[in-house]
Amino acid sequence: MKPHRHQKSKRQGQNLYQLSHRANLRADAAWVLFQILEHGKSSRDVMPKVFARHETNNKAWLQEMVFGCLRELPKLQYWLRQLLDKPLKGDHKLIEHLIMLGFYQLHFSRTLEHAAVSETVEASTVLGHHGLKGLVNANLRNFQRKDIASQAIDQPHVNIGLPKWLYKQLLAQYPEQVESIATNMNERPPLWLRINHRVESKTSFCDKLNSEEIDYAEPNFENCGWDLHSAFNASAAIRLERRSDVTQLPGFDDGAFAVQDLAAQLASELLNVQPGDTVLDCCAAPGGKTAHLLESQNQLARLDAIDSDGERLERIDENMTRLGHKTHFGDRLNLYVADASSEEVLKRVLGNTTYDKILLDAPCSATGVIRRHPDIRWLRKSADIENTVELQKKILAVIWGRLKPGGTLLYATCSILKQENTEQIANFLTNNKDAKLVPLHKNESPTQPGLQILPGDAQMDGFYYARLLKSE
Repeated sequence: MKPHRHQKSKRQGQNLYQLSHRANLRADAAWVLFQILEHGKSSRDVMPKVFARHETNNKAWLQEMVFGCLRELPKLQYWLRQLLDKPLKGDHKLIEHLIMLGFYQLHFSRTLEHAAVSETVEASTVLGHHGLKGLVNANLRNFQRKDIASQAIDQPHVNIGLPKWLYKQLLAQYPEQVESIATNMNERPPLWLRINHRVESKTSFCDKLNSEEIDYAEPNFENCGWDLHSAFNASAAIRLERRSDVTQLPGFDDGAFAVQDLAAQLASELLNVQPGDTVLDCCAAPGGKTAHLLESQNQLARLDAIDSDGERLERIDENMTRLGHKTHFGDRLNLYVADASSEEVLKRVLGNTTYDKILLDAPCSATGVIRRHPDIRWLRKSADIENTVELQKKILAVIWGRLKPGGTLLYATCSILKQENTEQIANFLTNNKDAKLVPLHKNESPTQPGLQILPGDAQMDGFYYARLLKSE
């Protein structure tokens, strides 16, 4: 079953798939911003299209400019409104994004001022808007001359770098932590690796890093402030001190490791798969947690991974192949395209199979991984959250029926919004008398269930976990 895809208008299709201008760093960066912010496209869809036009050493600059503008967008838009007489419309709107790119270069980057101005102005011609060169030049010169960036801004959500709706939600839910949350959302994410113990021990892998003088660090949960029932082990995790091309690290081709944030690595530890267990991994793509479950328990009886998106499921297959899991686990590992919210679909795909352990990595707002995907804060809208909560509720109800009596379900999201997390699970516990909370920390209760990890805790992404036991 292939996922439904919305039809694009002809014009949208051209904007997304046809780069009609010649390759140019600033023009391409502005085009990506235009696609994300005006057409709602994901950076994962459009960035590869411009990367393909540039040498490797320029790709890092492109990503820094695009992601930097997305992180600082409220300020860039505020400054633009101070200088632009009236908003540009239609295809000319692209030039607004080019001007904001110029602001970013002048104030936030190390780009030489002359290059930031002259080459950004030239990019307007590359984009086919020669007649707006003067406008671009005037705005960038006035930005410098009037020292716009030093002027005070009295809008909290602009200063904090968030859309107004998200700022209001975080202020209501985390009044004492909202500033630290926003600060961590704007940080560059660390690079966490998960060592594949089936291929290589952590000691051996770290020895190879040491021999190549690659600095790394171990996980440290001491300052998170959690009163946990038991300390996390995270025995497969290391963090590289400097970002690196992972394909050039020792053991990549042999499947010795995978890239996975530390927060996501906790799923396997919390689910605690035992020998002989049957496991269902729901909404599994791209497969990081799937692989880790396999690596954590070589003697599991069977693992079925499902996802509603066939293309994303192919990524799981690719990851399982590189890590050697397809060969090793054989018919104990099964990948299915299936909608977890539909019992009818699951019955057709899985029959009447029930499972000892279920990992439900539920669809969510992804507000916990904004530092990793800064376009999320602009692609998500307030109205999306209610729809997501309803989808989570539907999936939970369907998947609960797939859990054996006495079995464990681990609910996970990469969100920090309480309506997707604690409120969702509290409501589920109220409405399902055969569900019992298995606390992860000492202050947990059925009305305040689960463990909420906030962005930056132990240098992790924002994540939420709740562990539920089904009565026998």
